[in-house]
Amino acid sequence: MGRDAGVTVDRETLAVYEHLAGTYAARGTVPDAERTAALVAEATARDDGRPGPVLDLGCGPGHHLPLLGSQIIGLDPAAAMLAEARSTAPGAPLVRAAAGALPFRPRSLGGAWASKCLQHIAAADLPLALADLHRALPVGAPLRATLFAGHGERVSNGDLPGRRFTFWDPSALAELAEGAGFVAVRSRTEPVRSEEAARGRWTPVHLDATRGLTLADTIAPGMRLLVCGLNPSLHAAQVGVGYAGPGNRFWPALAEAGLLPPGADRDPWRLLADARIGMTDLVKRATPRADALTTAEYRAGVTRLDRLCALVAPETVVLVGLAGWRAAADRRAVVGWQARRLGPSAVYVMPSTSGLNAGTSRAALVEHLRAAANRAGDQSTSPPGPTEPSPGADA
Repeated sequence: MGRDAGVTVDRETLAVYEHLAGTYAARGTVPDAERTAALVAEATARDDGRPGPVLDLGCGPGHHLPLLGSQIIGLDPAAAMLAEARSTAPGAPLVRAAAGALPFRPRSLGGAWASKCLQHIAAADLPLALADLHRALPVGAPLRATLFAGHGERVSNGDLPGRRFTFWDPSALAELAEGAGFVAVRSRTEPVRSEEAARGRWTPVHLDATRGLTLADTIAPGMRLLVCGLNPSLHAAQVGVGYAGPGNRFWPALAEAGLLPPGADRDPWRLLADARIGMTDLVKRATPRADALTTAEYRAGVTRLDRLCALVAPETVVLVGLAGWRAAADRRAVVGWQARRLGPSAVYVMPSTSGLNAGTSRAALVEHLRAAANRAGDQSTSPPGPTEPSPGADA
């Protein structure tokens, strides 16, 4: 879980690609020249002075590498696939790594191409792989991905048998991309001709998106706690860490509650990997203050969060700030355990950790975090907390 562990391709699938890389390369493909050209044009047209290289994520034998411009990096978890790619694109830098553990500095890439590779990642692991792409891309950089349309998982039995595929509803895929901090998201299927369908060709689903000025969900299966803020502040979105403002008491309270592992201060990736605590926001749009949000945004956020919890099933969701829950779910809600669940997850609402919420002490925030984390305890009582004023966005 988290960046150190990576979000790896299914092991059996990886073994197939290691063993049959030559067969896959010889089978060939029809490169998507139109979409690759559009990606390169968008990546190089960004007005930030020095656009970074385009990443071919899951480059395989390198079918698309020659089309992705002069600044290109090929990445694949299969060594045999990279050996094939060296013949296809001799001058391209090639990296062996997995999605979710990209070995790049934050915001160092210019764009990302992912053709038919993310479908080998389990559905509940895809949000973290998308979040890692968000981390490696600067604001405004494009992402183009192709997966397959459908539902559930299956194992192929064609010329490369044993590969596991995850299929996606286009709208569900788009929602995960938005949760990962992407904007201008489009997810659409590509029509398959009848003769191709008769041969068993699956329907591709194309995802086009742009890296936004917001925070990505850092979530994975097995979380003990999912921390949900109201929305990112502009400062948090710019630095890439929730509750990053000097006046916000979230990280100090988390440490005092005994929930912050060594080295994880203001590091949501370490927090996820070492403490099984994930982070998201009710509304993804970054604003100077949370009172700029609308009731409709809060309600849409709760609906999204409900589906997200159904996918990754955290033990408990703790909402930091009462305003969003009152606006979207229960206008009479008070801090503490809630009757409503999100997916299978218990819900705890605590006061805002913003410095503007002077009515709640840090000691009280610590007790609320402990109560939410200790779900195995008595959920009938909660630490007291006054109703907070309209807070700033999660800084």
